[in-house]
Amino acid sequence: MCPFPLIASRSPIGAPSAGLTGTQTACADVSESTVHKKNQGMQNNNSKFGGGAFMRRIVMATALAGAALLTGCASVYVDTATKEVPVSEMKKVADPKPVQLVFEFQTKGGPNQRATTLLKDTVAKEVMDTGMFSKVATDPTPNIGMLSVTLNNVPLTENAAGKGFVTGLTFGLAGSAVTDGYICTVSYLPAGQATPIVKTARHAIHTTMGNANPPAGVQKSASMLDAVQQMTRDVLSNALKDLSYDPAFN
Repeated sequence: MCPFPLIASRSPIGAPSAGLTGTQTACADVSESTVHKKNQGMQNNNSKFGGGAFMRRIVMATALAGAALLTGCASVYVDTATKEVPVSEMKKVADPKPVQLVFEFQTKGGPNQRATTLLKDTVAKEVMDTGMFSKVATDPTPNIGMLSVTLNNVPLTENAAGKGFVTGLTFGLAGSAVTDGYICTVSYLPAGQATPIVKTARHAIHTTMGNANPPAGVQKSASMLDAVQQMTRDVLSNALKDLSYDPAFN
């Protein structure tokens, strides 16, 4: 096995999370003691990245891009069952109105501030580019509609797969691969109304270690960060498309 898997210890979402092993292999010329120190440093600094497993994967993927991803030790894939929806496939809004955007990334339903900060610009751009709203404000703004976007990182277990968590997603991966699921919830509350319009979409990211074959129906990403940003655009655009076709909205 390669000494640089991005995922080595149990994560709070039920799948292994970021870490390093101390095993020496030909995959990288790094001593066991050096790897142990890096691992210990990551564990000691976990509190700095309040997002737990999600943020540790982002940080580790960036820090070890040269040593891990480029040597084939770890590879990250975005599932293609959920694809980015172009603006041309969304229903054009006849009378766009201004909206206040509120975004939160969650891990198992709990707020993840670091990940929220990391992805908020990606989310805001995706919403603005649709043209569904005349203006997208990110600060509190009175007398306009409210668009709440929540992206929840959830565990994908065998039970979830058996129940068809997302139709078409790739499940049944080998032990050398893990899958993170994401549920995007878009809630639009028109100004002066009491009942929001809610749409959801789902997605997944797969990570393989060592010589494991990639799952079918996926697209390889250069890094975990690239994968997460792509996943965000994909899943959010699907939820926004559904919103654009809802008669209560448009």
